[in-house]
Amino acid sequence: MDPELLDEQPTSGSLSRTGVPGLDNILRGGFTPNRLYLFEGVPGSGKTTLALQFLLEGIRQGESVLYVTLSETEEELRAVAASHGWTLDGIAIRELTPSQRAVAPEEDYTMFHPSEVELGETIETVLNDVTSKSPTRVVFDSLSELRLLAGSALRFRRQILALKQFFSGRNCTVILLDDLTAATTDLQVQSIAHGVLRLEQLYPEFGAERRRLIVLKYRGMAYRGGYHDFSIFRGGLELYPRLVARDHPVLPPQQRLASTIPELDTLVGGGLERGTSTLIVGAAGTGKSSVAAQFVTAAAERGEPGAMFIFDESVGTLLTRTTGLGIDLKKHVDSGLVRIHQVDPSELSPGEFSHAICRAVEERNASIVVIDSLNGYLNAMPEERFLIIHLHEILTYLGQSGVATILIGAHQGLVGSNMQSPVDASYLADAVILMRYFETAGELRQAISVVKKRGGAHERTIRPFSLSSAGITIGPPMRDFRGILTGVPIRENNSWSTEHSGP
Repeated sequence: MDPELLDEQPTSGSLSRTGVPGLDNILRGGFTPNRLYLFEGVPGSGKTTLALQFLLEGIRQGESVLYVTLSETEEELRAVAASHGWTLDGIAIRELTPSQRAVAPEEDYTMFHPSEVELGETIETVLNDVTSKSPTRVVFDSLSELRLLAGSALRFRRQILALKQFFSGRNCTVILLDDLTAATTDLQVQSIAHGVLRLEQLYPEFGAERRRLIVLKYRGMAYRGGYHDFSIFRGGLELYPRLVARDHPVLPPQQRLASTIPELDTLVGGGLERGTSTLIVGAAGTGKSSVAAQFVTAAAERGEPGAMFIFDESVGTLLTRTTGLGIDLKKHVDSGLVRIHQVDPSELSPGEFSHAICRAVEERNASIVVIDSLNGYLNAMPEERFLIIHLHEILTYLGQSGVATILIGAHQGLVGSNMQSPVDASYLADAVILMRYFETAGELRQAISVVKKRGGAHERTIRPFSLSSAGITIGPPMRDFRGILTGVPIRENNSWSTEHSGP
């Protein structure tokens, strides 16, 4: 939808709020009242839960609501509600499931086809309830039963049109649920409904199922298009609106974030600028995460909140390791100034991840965000070809929000010139810090350098790097060596020594 339509649509105050976290954001405020909507989805995708949340929101708004069930019993509905900690008090439930008498032999019709009698009785019962209770929100669950009762596509369409006409002047918002059990996709109801939401359930080869929602249609309204991930927790659905960086305001350039290690700050040109992204890349164990933790701790010492999203190690391991290096990250985690989010790649959806980042920025005003690592992020994506697109939106959003972002990327292999990364994000990052192993004097050492920095000067030297209980140590430029990045450097003279380097 064209964002310019936003100027023409109703204000949020005149819309019916859905009661589903994130959905009102996607719909730009909620549903246009007094219209008919369709929720599509396979069994188990969350349609009933979403519909109940919509009705419960009506109760909170002081409205009269009605749930018409043709496939589940009232007892089953109350059990679903209880599983989420809800009570259905205030919701009028009309149960129209077949009774035991309906399957008795004496109930067989001889003069008419069953659909001619049962559909008419069902519709009449519903209309009587609406007339007597005057609800402002009604849910029909589900259309598959009405479709079977109708017997033909023509009769089914006519009944849906008749329902729409009946509700048109009754100040009532109607939700129709369709479980998509028909042999072919039925576009009849989609063409009649004012808006259509589809809930999908995906099954990756490994890990938990993933759910997503898309708005297929919403007449005359601007909405956030594309797929939006969602989860079902105790308490209902929570949607994660697709991150669109252009929807967020751009903050002016802000100050640098220093690491408090003079040599490191010199390398990166005085510190990391807020509003930029920095990729720290290197082999496993070169100290990438430790450098990121140093920047986060230094920011916290200045009273600036930070957030770390770690895929590859546990929170306990990270805190123990940084404490052993003299980086007091744990103190700021305990105070709440720094939040560390342990991410399980097998349980993560891209939308949930970006939503967590947005919350860290918007609710906690984080000044620095660390994603450790891109390799773990890649494994969390069911279709890796979309990783760069997701990452681009996240980095653009963080940049516009004035956040300094640190990305960690692990090379495949340990030593050598042919070091590769499973995902190349170097062109997205504003700065790239390269960390490598090299061999000299029978020892394996580490080196650090800055190979890229947009919009600012940086030191182009390669410096020795080491980790100890005293913290991070960075030595003077290694000007007497060449070929350091190959892993086996050549000494050009004897002026450089171990004592001089610092490691």
